[in-house]
Amino acid sequence: MSQDLLDRIDQRTRLAGHNRLALLLFRLGSRQLFGVNVFKVQEVLPRPPLFTLPQLPPAFSGAADVRGRTVPVLDLARVIGHAGEDGGEPRYLVVTEFNRSVQGFLVAGVDRIVNIAVEQIQPPPELGGDSHYLTGVTRHQGELIQLIDVESVLAESVPRASDAGNLSALPVHGGSREVLVVDDSRVARNQIRAVLQQLGLESTLLSDGRQALDHLQALVQAGQSPCERYAMVISDIEMPAMDGYTLTTEIRRDPALRGLFVLLHTSLSGVFNQAMVERVGADDFVPKYSESELAQRVAARIGALR
Repeated sequence: MSQDLLDRIDQRTRLAGHNRLALLLFRLGSRQLFGVNVFKVQEVLPRPPLFTLPQLPPAFSGAADVRGRTVPVLDLARVIGHAGEDGGEPRYLVVTEFNRSVQGFLVAGVDRIVNIAVEQIQPPPELGGDSHYLTGVTRHQGELIQLIDVESVLAESVPRASDAGNLSALPVHGGSREVLVVDDSRVARNQIRAVLQQLGLESTLLSDGRQALDHLQALVQAGQSPCERYAMVISDIEMPAMDGYTLTTEIRRDPALRGLFVLLHTSLSGVFNQAMVERVGADDFVPKYSESELAQRVAARIGALR
């Protein structure tokens, strides 16, 4: 693995809003190539010694000492059902940060970083099994790349309780009670839908920005007003086909859509997100994933519609 493999990550922030995605490519065995958003990666290390912690959930292989910090570690091949692939013991640790937590994933080999236009990323095939761990598939230099939904992997490995307590349905004061939710992660879509249901709101769920824009434009063509149908749009930022920044930009460019209230959210860390949110004209931003914080922002929006 090249020593400067991740040295250029800071430069990748310029891709945000240009509908491109930087992927760290890796292998879990000797054949299949996988990818993860490089913004979720803190560093890649040769596999360190693992030690046990009594409080770790059973899915974890142990924990590692990474620069004086204890990082829980998952064997990614084992978790998503690829443990039988020929590749021997995983040799590298990919340290990731998303959804306000840090964790490591063991992988067999780390390949390189590539830039992919998001329109080249297709939804994963609906084949059941481990396909629910994927957010998309694409090709680079003739090789198939499967994009891992690390949010789904972590959610199933570490079931978490909601931090929102018992939410009450919002009072009805007129205005729309439906929310358009756009996110490529199945887990994230279901989490958001659950919060909206507790607040007494309906939701339409879509998996990428292109789907959402087509849906909104189809409503306009049918003589319906998206601004009257939807109280707000809650959109992920990192998605195949069209990212959340580009979706927001397209909404603001279209006179029939520009009145939509757009709340962007992301599992990524980094101050560049807030600056880009303002640049594309989003109304609000919340990092993943706090049910209470999301509920507060949704309640504030619904309250403003009185």
